[in-house]
Amino acid sequence: MVAPEYLTCTTVLVDDTTACVVPSGDLTFDNGGLLRDVVVDLLATLRPTRLHVDCAGLAFCDSFGLSVLLGARRAADEATTTLLLDNRPPWLDRLLQRTGTYHHLVPDDVGERRAG
Repeated sequence: MVAPEYLTCTTVLVDDTTACVVPSGDLTFDNGGLLRDVVVDLLATLRPTRLHVDCAGLAFCDSFGLSVLLGARRAADEATTTLLLDNRPPWLDRLLQRTGTYHHLVPDDVGERRAG
């Protein structure tokens, strides 16, 4: 079994109302708490109206990683923040569709927002 790739999360403040988190690596049980903590901290301290998660650097996502993304959606909804998963790799869209979570994480009006 291959060990998960290390996960990093970079935060970018786009403007006064918009933030972006850029995770890179594997989003797994071993390290998914990092993304969860970054999202929760951003929502609590900056209170953005829009929070982008740029998924282009994700290499893998297990079931725990998926639960982290769903938890980010719930936390954003509670904070009245729009959560957007940008630059989703095709494998992530397939995972979301196969698990029935696509419509929870990708609003209809941004369904095509993914890497070309």
